[in-house]
Amino acid sequence: MYKEKVLVTGADGFIGSHLVEALVREGFPVRAFVMYNSFGNWGWLDHAPDDIKGELNIFSGDIRDPFAVKAAMSGCGAVLHLAALIGIPYSYLAPQSYIDTNIAGTLHVVQAARDLGLTKVIQTSTSEVYGTARYVPIDEAHPLQGQSPYSASKIGADHIAMSYFLSFGTPVTILRPFNTYGPRQSARAVIPTVITQIAAGRRQLKLGSLTPTRDFNFVGDTVDGFLAALRAEGTAGEVINLGSNFEISIGELVRLIGEAMGVEVTVVQDDQRVRPANSEVERLSADNAKARNLLGWEPRYGGKEGLRRGLTATADWFTDAANLKRYKIDRYNV
Repeated sequence: MYKEKVLVTGADGFIGSHLVEALVREGFPVRAFVMYNSFGNWGWLDHAPDDIKGELNIFSGDIRDPFAVKAAMSGCGAVLHLAALIGIPYSYLAPQSYIDTNIAGTLHVVQAARDLGLTKVIQTSTSEVYGTARYVPIDEAHPLQGQSPYSASKIGADHIAMSYFLSFGTPVTILRPFNTYGPRQSARAVIPTVITQIAAGRRQLKLGSLTPTRDFNFVGDTVDGFLAALRAEGTAGEVINLGSNFEISIGELVRLIGEAMGVEVTVVQDDQRVRPANSEVERLSADNAKARNLLGWEPRYGGKEGLRRGLTATADWFTDAANLKRYKIDRYNV
């Protein structure tokens, strides 16, 4: 079993914090790379159980700085690279930040991995790189389409990472999760947006387009995919989808969330939440056969019933008063 020290970049974020906790519970020595700030905040890791925090080696830095990245990776055998800017609306406003963080940041990770001789590099991609599906289910051979500055930056990051495998033999595996949801997710994502509005007592919700479809992963399933990829052999140079193989429209998703929370809601379209027409990804639906075959991974929250269970668990977390108060419900989160 793989037990070298593991560096997790983006450890302070939504998926990263869940991943760090899972790694510690599995007995891995973990170094958690969090974004430096003058307050000394560790993001969601500030709220981790004491037994988890006591096992962590925290490194505060900036993924855009190659010296910090190399220092953080020193002494590690593997890196799980999750640090990224991910908000699509903000990428319309600040595209250079996405290039600097997502592309240059990934370059710093793979260059340091090459210099230091790491044995495993897992690059975190996103289903957004596929753009609107040209065919479904979407396998890893599907063309890549940069329909937003965010998705374009992630395409660039994936290509930088894979170029190091092809050029230098750096042991890069690209994991491509479809839309991950669950406790701690930013309210810029659709599921927390719906849940927090309902939890605040609203029954008329402000949302963007309801017609696009998505394939949603509960965060526990995404974390399981990372753990499986970390342990798996023979995955260098591979791109692997993590998806539930279940497609649902945003409109139907809202209805399921309402059911999970025991309310009926209506939706009013908020124009500031609607993407430019050619930038909207209209359809995403995963083929996860490769993950099943190479990693032995399959979603525990797959299908419609799995989604119902995941939404209930997510709603339960968000409606806890201590958690809900961390969110600015009256604001549109870009």
